Amino acid sequence: MSNENEIEKNKSKLSKVAYDVTQNNGTERPFSGEYDDFYDKGIYVDILSGEPLFSSTDKYDAGCGWPSFSKTIDKKAVAEKRDQSHGMERIEVRSQKADSHLGHVFNDGPVEQGGLRYCINSAALRFIPYDQLDAEGLGDYKVLFNEKDN
Repeated sequence: MSNENEIEKNKSKLSKVAYDVTQNNGTERPFSGEYDDFYDKGIYVDILSGEPLFSSTDKYDAGCGWPSFSKTIDKKAVAEKRDQSHGMERIEVRSQKADSHLGHVFNDGPVEQGGLRYCINSAALRFIPYDQLDAEGLGDYKVLFNEKDN
């Protein structure tokens, strides 16, 4: 589902908040996103392209009001760029395939997990439960959980 036609088609299906976040660099209100206080086993993909971005094994509660992850599934899945909007100095995180605005990455995450905090808008993500990874064609990602379970 990662081709440009599918991505454009999916844009028309986005909620107002998801469209604003992914296409206009918006931000959902803190503590309002469905994945902020959500810890089911699975992976998070870009809402437009379906590109795998984050694993629940790397999710933690940073108390900031948005889902927080210590790392991406694959560093190549995201693009990072300098963001000086709103009088702040930040690093924006965008999905590689759909160029969706996801959120920002900060260097105040858990030191024992690498020190990063990917602060991501729920509205930019779709969650795929572990038991549905095969059906979604993402069964190869089950190894992320097997390694953590051993």
